[in-house]
Amino acid sequence: MTEPSSTQQDENRLIAERRAKLDAIRRERNAFPNDFRRDAHADELQREHAGHSREQLEALGKRVSVAGRIMRMRGPFLVIADVSGQIQLYVNRETLPAATLTEIKTWDIGDIVGASGPLARSGKGDLYVNMDSARLLTKALRPLPDKYHGLADLETRYRQRYVDLIMNEDTRKLFRTRSVVLDALRDYLTDRDFLEVETPAMQVIPGGATARPFVTFHNALDLEMYLRIAPELYLKRLVVGGFERVFEVARNFRNEGLSTRHNPEFTMIEFYMAYADYRDAMDITEGMLREAARRGTGGTLVEYQGEQYDLGAPFARMSVFDSILHFNPTLAADDIASRDRARQVAEHLGIEVKPGYGLGKIQIEIFEKTVETRLRQPTFITGYPTEVSPLARRNDDDPFITDRFELFIGGRELANGFSELNDPEDQAARFREQVAMKEGGDNEAMHFDSDYITALEYGMPPTAGVGIGVDRLVMLLTDAPSIRDVLLFPHMRPQA
Repeated sequence: MTEPSSTQQDENRLIAERRAKLDAIRRERNAFPNDFRRDAHADELQREHAGHSREQLEALGKRVSVAGRIMRMRGPFLVIADVSGQIQLYVNRETLPAATLTEIKTWDIGDIVGASGPLARSGKGDLYVNMDSARLLTKALRPLPDKYHGLADLETRYRQRYVDLIMNEDTRKLFRTRSVVLDALRDYLTDRDFLEVETPAMQVIPGGATARPFVTFHNALDLEMYLRIAPELYLKRLVVGGFERVFEVARNFRNEGLSTRHNPEFTMIEFYMAYADYRDAMDITEGMLREAARRGTGGTLVEYQGEQYDLGAPFARMSVFDSILHFNPTLAADDIASRDRARQVAEHLGIEVKPGYGLGKIQIEIFEKTVETRLRQPTFITGYPTEVSPLARRNDDDPFITDRFELFIGGRELANGFSELNDPEDQAARFREQVAMKEGGDNEAMHFDSDYITALEYGMPPTAGVGIGVDRLVMLLTDAPSIRDVLLFPHMRPQA
């Protein structure tokens, strides 16, 4: 049996001491009261009275009631934090009742307290509340991390996000920015007559993407179901029904690996608009991301991991085919125009070419190997092969490719969109191809969704749609190196 470390022993001792204090409070009164009401926040008071001197505050005589968590104790001063910021409380022996002064001696860092009194300013210039009443609202049983070292261990920050939020202003700022970015994306669409909707998160058939789903079971229906991998097919059903512009902020679930860029549960915003094509969708996407950057960061020049990306300039656009040639200057067009020659190029690059790969799939493998990470500034890649785009509309001039794009910034995909396939017979044929791939062992291939085909047979207008990865976008706008940094509660292996 492993002996507890000295740090663990110290923490256990502190917890025991705090429990004893809580037991003493329980014997005297309600230990967790819920009748204190504040009338001000710390940051509001700091801003409102930033220009007031000690004499002006004294003449003003403004009384306030504040509440928050004790973060530091400085002699007769307590520093509390609320959602907005910090403010000091002065333990005034002249104005506080004797019983309150005695109780304050038992308070600990981490406790949540409420206090009232007039505002004042210290000799050092700090604003404080000159307490004439104070109450313990919540006794914290566990001590906070050391104030000098904070909560530096990344795994602990992810597992105990609540402690991370208490200790780290940068973390709180990041998640406020995430909320602002989501608001910006929503506002951009609603300002253009898009309707926000909600579609099922549990589906009989997982569709809208090529990914391995999570399987669940509906007891009442005695039915195996799947957590959605994308909301796409339901959103397009709504376009069939007459909602010509719709979007959803969707939680998606894909039973795939964990990495700095992938989490099995993630957020996307998908939008669809009738009587539009992929070029219109690129314009909307570009405008959305530009507005999200402005509102999330205050500008359109974004710093990420030592690089600067300009979201204010027009985004570059090039096809899959042209990008391969651009970033592989030793290749000629003929080298990737036939399956045999493209296979030779791929194998020379160390890419495994499976027997079922057609020319389009091989081109995408070459693209992902040699191009994707080199797309640093915002770039739309268009002309994806039909073979790897089962839901996208074929290009009128070249049916080998589709009217599809992906957006890359900093070498990472942020968005995927296309002119939607609205030919029910073509869609049914592509579903059958996906089923054949699934039967051949591809766990990420799509199922055949007969109800979606039925919907298309009622007629879907020409439509364009886009999915944007919200988590990756927030990573970019907050300079976060890992997707776990922008998820409040990322998935982790259980602790031993």
